Amino acid sequence: MENRVEKAVALHKQGYNCAQAVLCAYCDLFGMDEETAFKISEGFGGGIGGMHSGVCGATSAVYMLAGLQGSGGSPEKGLTKAATYARIKELESIFQAENGSTTCRQLIERRKAGEGKSCRELVIYAAGLVERELLGEGK
Repeated sequence: MENRVEKAVALHKQGYNCAQAVLCAYCDLFGMDEETAFKISEGFGGGIGGMHSGVCGATSAVYMLAGLQGSGGSPEKGLTKAATYARIKELESIFQAENGSTTCRQLIERRKAGEGKSCRELVIYAAGLVERELLGEGK
């Protein structure tokens, strides 16, 4: 199987924002085509719309993939929202424990202080989180 972490890094190097890089590297495994993934995640880069005040885009992509994995797809297919929310809270805790925050601005401040990861390193970390927690590899 193709190395999806490397694909996420390559996409980020090509100019995809952090959310696009992670989501597009894995979207096909969760039933979404890459063009749709690219479009839907465009506004999530740079801490939502480039404002750096929201959740890290790479983290947002992990949450989107968790939603694709856990959602029933409609209200008629069962009540999956609570389970999806619980899964996302778990993923947020894991990301936060490793990186000190899930907020873009705080992650950038940590990097500038020499304590945190670069955006590309966060893309790598988020892709690894998908591998470990959503795809079950390395467990």
